[in-house]
Amino acid sequence: MRPLLANLARRSPHLRSLRAPGLSARAQTSSSRDDSPPPPPPPPPPEMQSRARVYADVNTHKPRSWWDYEALNVEWGYEGRERGGVAEAGARASGFSATASAPGGSSTPTPHSSRCSLFPLFSLFSPHSSQDDYEVIRKVGRGKYSEVFEGAHTPTGARCVIKILKPVKKKKIRREVSILRALAGGPNIISLLDTVRDPASRTPSLVFEHVDNTDFKVLYPTLSDADVRFYIYELLKALDFCHSQGVMHRDVKPHNVMIDHAARKLRLIDWGLAEYYHPGKEYNVRVASRYFKGPELLVDLQDYDYSLDMWSLGAMFAGLIFRREPFFYGHDNYDQLVKIARVLGTAGFEAYLEKYGIELDPQLEALVGTHAPKPLSRFVTPETAHLAHAEALSFLDGLLRYDHAERLTAAEAMEHPYFAPVRAAEAAKAAAGGGGGGS
Repeated sequence: MRPLLANLARRSPHLRSLRAPGLSARAQTSSSRDDSPPPPPPPPPPEMQSRARVYADVNTHKPRSWWDYEALNVEWGYEGRERGGVAEAGARASGFSATASAPGGSSTPTPHSSRCSLFPLFSLFSPHSSQDDYEVIRKVGRGKYSEVFEGAHTPTGARCVIKILKPVKKKKIRREVSILRALAGGPNIISLLDTVRDPASRTPSLVFEHVDNTDFKVLYPTLSDADVRFYIYELLKALDFCHSQGVMHRDVKPHNVMIDHAARKLRLIDWGLAEYYHPGKEYNVRVASRYFKGPELLVDLQDYDYSLDMWSLGAMFAGLIFRREPFFYGHDNYDQLVKIARVLGTAGFEAYLEKYGIELDPQLEALVGTHAPKPLSRFVTPETAHLAHAEALSFLDGLLRYDHAERLTAAEAMEHPYFAPVRAAEAAKAAAGGGGGGS
């Protein structure tokens, strides 16, 4: 990759020193002929500042209390709270506000028009619940920071999901709770119903709405073209909403997309790595799961933005339509970038590094090598042609871009021709008085 080395040499003293002897010799020869100093090297191109194309200033215009989760006081269970209590969360989830008073002073729900309707099941829960009000039924998953169980609210028998947090910094817990509250009632966003804590061990747990999910490894191979369009559109609703509220999810992957296929319901879950976006802020690149990491994370570009979620969606969508899960199957972070380069090619990668002034680790550069881009149509098989057709490949091409500024935003993606049948179905349903999808 000689062009890349030349570009990086202009910015890296180490790389410049490797070429200094040759340049010095030529300079000495030139000097002996005309006694004039060699011309200075051309200045490097200005480095591009990374900034979100949409919703960049959302948090700038919101009060500090909206995004300053370090100041958040999480109230647990029966300790009582004005925000985040089960009754309040359940009311928000059902599309109602629990703060209005009926004649005589009794509380009664009133319509809440700013968020879409979910379901009212948990509005029955007591606002003074404790951990004893929940029963664990079975384990359904585990992660680095938590263990997840299907559970039940014992006073009502209603099913729920209980996320028992492993020992983590309080800052991380505050961030997740803050973001879940900020997004409460948003389209296809999982609903936080309660926050409880074991009185003895002080182990915190988050209680969520239950989704009758089918494992993606079982469900995805059965989905039709119409199903895929519908569910990706529903996921885009969630992403556009969270981005519009100044939040990056930072861990979009099949494991975090719950689908109740019988009910045609989708929920985006696990907001433990989510973060508020502020232009120019440098973020941790150790987020997202390896197979869904955007190139910006793999080259340590820290001032990334919402477009990271769009790459992750693209990697997920590619695995779905090509029935090749995961699509980018790297064995470590270096190999992950190699797998991406073998598909997208290295010319675009070099241009990306040049644009943002990124110096690549020499070992990684050697591993990446030089590759021509592969047309996405090469991954289509007779078995997947009904999913990976021209419209789907066009949509995928808009997501899998090295340069995060060139990727489709969630709102732009929803307007892509690939989703024309979904938009038409929603319009017909709305005209018939049935409302749109994405409850």
